[in-house]
Amino acid sequence: MILDSSLHYASLLEVAALIASRDVSPVALTEQMLTRIAAVDPSLHAYLRVTADSALAEAERAEQEIWSGRYRGPLHGVPIAIKDLFHTRGVPSTFGSLAYKDFVAEEDATAVRRLRMAGAVILGRLHLHEGAYGEHHPKLPKCLNPWNSDYWPGGSSSGSGAATAAGLCFGSLGTDTGGSIRFPSAANGVTGLKPTWGRTSRYGVFPLADSLDTIGPMARNAADAAALFDVLAGADPRDPTTLSAPVPDHRGGLNGSLGARGLRIGIDEAYLAWGTDMETATALRAALAVFQDLGAVLVPVKVPDRAAATDAQIVITDAECARFHHPVYRTNASKFGPHLTAAIERGLGYTSLALTNAYIVRDRFKGEMTRLFADVDALISPIYPMVGARYDEMARHVADLPRFLGYTAPFNVSGSPCITFPCGLASVGVPLGIQLIGPHLSEPALFKAVHAYQQATDWHTRRPPGF
Repeated sequence: MILDSSLHYASLLEVAALIASRDVSPVALTEQMLTRIAAVDPSLHAYLRVTADSALAEAERAEQEIWSGRYRGPLHGVPIAIKDLFHTRGVPSTFGSLAYKDFVAEEDATAVRRLRMAGAVILGRLHLHEGAYGEHHPKLPKCLNPWNSDYWPGGSSSGSGAATAAGLCFGSLGTDTGGSIRFPSAANGVTGLKPTWGRTSRYGVFPLADSLDTIGPMARNAADAAALFDVLAGADPRDPTTLSAPVPDHRGGLNGSLGARGLRIGIDEAYLAWGTDMETATALRAALAVFQDLGAVLVPVKVPDRAAATDAQIVITDAECARFHHPVYRTNASKFGPHLTAAIERGLGYTSLALTNAYIVRDRFKGEMTRLFADVDALISPIYPMVGARYDEMARHVADLPRFLGYTAPFNVSGSPCITFPCGLASVGVPLGIQLIGPHLSEPALFKAVHAYQQATDWHTRRPPGF
């Protein structure tokens, strides 16, 4: 079967429709994607490991099932990829660190198992910051931004963002503890969802901070992300922190351009002005105008203490990170990179008083956000306090975490769902992204709103030049 040479940039649901109608062979599509990865990824380093043999076997199985009338749904036969911290039976999982390079899981993470049950084809394992924190390990090649290699591709799910944007998969899985789905989604011009804490299972996933970590989809548009989330979401007996609330049909509930009608979007002018550059501010205002044209209503609000919540997120992350890594770190410290080492050392040094205060601040901020959402359906916010981030300036940004995480970390503290989506292109050639934040379990409304926005705009259809 001869495939369109640009099919790698089709949306997940477009490819799913072609597979379901038998116009595209999952095997031929997987072969084409593997060929593209081999040609393109050496210049991006989005993948840490390509699992070609198992991907082709999964594609063959999917093709046999589909062509015999046993179609499982929109992920069946579709090539996707996963961040290299999801346990996958028999496949090394490095966590982006030399300290864990020999780890091989004996069973799949729940998220991986659910993808397999949906018939997805897993192309490989995607690059990430070491331990899902800070920066890439210095002895591993850095993942690059396909839009501009001088700029950070976001993190920690760097490979997920870069691969999805560059047409090296049709969707991907990431994790988010302080912005790790949202940063790379914004940096690469893709759509990513950080779900409500507990909405997706963390079983079989290397943790950064157990009480903050979330697992979510990254895709080229809201509809594709919804299709992935429909498979991932839901209670898991192996993760007692997962929520028992029924999972609605997020993809089926999309309502075209009507999805934002009546949506009350909270606007805090002081919060938006705190650290936003002019280009992002202009793009955000233009996005608000689109939402208003679609029937949304803008409501003035006051965001609770962002600074205190960000500080609490940093303390909790460091402490829980140290708790997980300490058994390996105390005997193999030299295998850890400087950024993860710094987090572990800070975490080991916090007093019980500092930790107690951080958890109290978290509970207070969560309650304050619940009250805020009594009056609005969503809050709009930037992701970065600047237009992108140059790689040669990352050390400065990481050294000032409270500022760098100020628009993302608070909503890990509150456990709120956040959807990130592209809203423009900066003068330096990298995408601009913003987020909608909602109350717990408001993912259906967030997907509807962004899907409506994407019916009225084309930022999500832009592709990095040269790829």
